[in-house]
Amino acid sequence: MAATLSLLRLPILSQKQHHSYSDPRSKLPVIANATKLNIPKGSTHLPTPFYETIHHLKSDALAVGGEFGILEGRTFALIHPIVMGSLFFYTLWAGYLGWQWRRVRTVQNEINELKKQVKPTPVTPDGKPVEVAPSPVEIKIQQLTEERKELVKGSYRDRHFNAGSILLGFGVFEAIAGGVNTWFRTGKLFPGPHLFAGAGITILWAAAAALVPAMQKGSETARNLHIALNAINVLLFIWQIPTGLDIVFKVFEFTQWP
Repeated sequence: MAATLSLLRLPILSQKQHHSYSDPRSKLPVIANATKLNIPKGSTHLPTPFYETIHHLKSDALAVGGEFGILEGRTFALIHPIVMGSLFFYTLWAGYLGWQWRRVRTVQNEINELKKQVKPTPVTPDGKPVEVAPSPVEIKIQQLTEERKELVKGSYRDRHFNAGSILLGFGVFEAIAGGVNTWFRTGKLFPGPHLFAGAGITILWAAAAALVPAMQKGSETARNLHIALNAINVLLFIWQIPTGLDIVFKVFEFTQWP
């Protein structure tokens, strides 16, 4: 009887005691009674332990703690420099194809101008043409005509268009993917020459492609601007090489396989 009465006088733990427990799904303790924090009404400052916990969770939210697995590793980090390095040489190839296609048009223009200089073939009184050695102008026309025939066989127009389309698609994709991969590894981007030049290259790709419809309609202004934009693009690409190699060295320094 005495023991029973003693138990009746004990406080009910579920009603009187307030304690904290941890949610297995979260690193942040779930506090049963917020008044235990002793936060003054209207105060904008959190207690130091609570602030440190929130700051720790905020840092963990960044993609630098292994949450993305292999996406944060060295393998995926090296995809960007390998692809962009390949696209640099592919850019030069696309430029060569474009220049050859331009040559098809300019050769024809040269031929047309030279034909204006050809003198009429002399004829005999009875109307038969006199056989004479071809003039230097006619010889030049023959050479340019043969050259143009070979250029046409190269299908440079279609090959340049296809190369430019591939360059635009893969270039824009990988330019964005490179920034995303940097965020995977570090949780932030690093404003600087490499980032800004890369953004400029991506913009120039899009701008040069936007001129294609006008070029197909025969606009010489659009063609010249297309060439100028791509020339600037190549210069920026060359400038990207040393800064890109610096980033590759940092990748090897701060990342692990895979």
